Amino acid sequence: MTQRRLSPAALPGLLLAFAAAGAAASDYRSLAEPAILYDAPSKQGKALFVIQRYTPVETVVNIDRWVKVREPGGSLLWLERRQLSDKRTLIITAPRADIRQKPDPLAPLAFEAIKDVVLELSEAPADGWVKVKHRDGSIGFVRVNQVWGL
Repeated sequence: MTQRRLSPAALPGLLLAFAAAGAAASDYRSLAEPAILYDAPSKQGKALFVIQRYTPVETVVNIDRWVKVREPGGSLLWLERRQLSDKRTLIITAPRADIRQKPDPLAPLAFEAIKDVVLELSEAPADGWVKVKHRDGSIGFVRVNQVWGL
């Protein structure tokens, strides 16, 4: 078997290709305002439903003024880019989630949240927990397997 060596001149191009692939990777955002989700990247597309402000979505494709997103229910749909916020939110997917004062299942309860409640992401997840904030100001930690939007 013959081995090929990478030319030093090819390295910058290879690094740019990896950077571009990372830039195209999906990420999560929240909605800055209620948004109509369409089946195509155009207002002439079929309007399917409205998604509420602060709902997290996964961005999948960016085309000009439009973004293809995966909404919490799993559907891939289009919305206008201007409707996205840099603020990060999570949505509860479990029927009921215990939000703890510390990232420990035995820690005192900070509050409870039911399915579809949206919480602000406060810190990056660590060790299976993520720090969140409720809109009433309550702060705590929830298990990452009980939320969507990470």
